[in-house]
Amino acid sequence: MEEIKGAVALIGYGLAAIGPGIGIGIVAGSAIEAMARQPEAAGLARTTMFLGIAFTEALALIGFVLYFLA
Repeated sequence: MEEIKGAVALIGYGLAAIGPGIGIGIVAGSAIEAMARQPEAAGLARTTMFLGIAFTEALALIGFVLYFLA
C-alpha cells in the first residue's frame, strides 16, 4: 500500500510540474515580446520577468516539498 501511495504522489508531482512549466513559458514569451516592442524598457521588463519566474517556480518547489512529505 505504501508503494502505491508513493507512486501516486510521484505522478501527482509530475502532473503538477506542468503548470509552472507553462507559466514560465508564458512569462518569458511575454517579456521577450515586451522587449521587442519597447527596447528602452527592456531593463524593467527583464526585472519583472525574473520576479514572475521566481514566483512561478516557487509553486513547483512547494509541490516538490509536498511530494517528500506525502
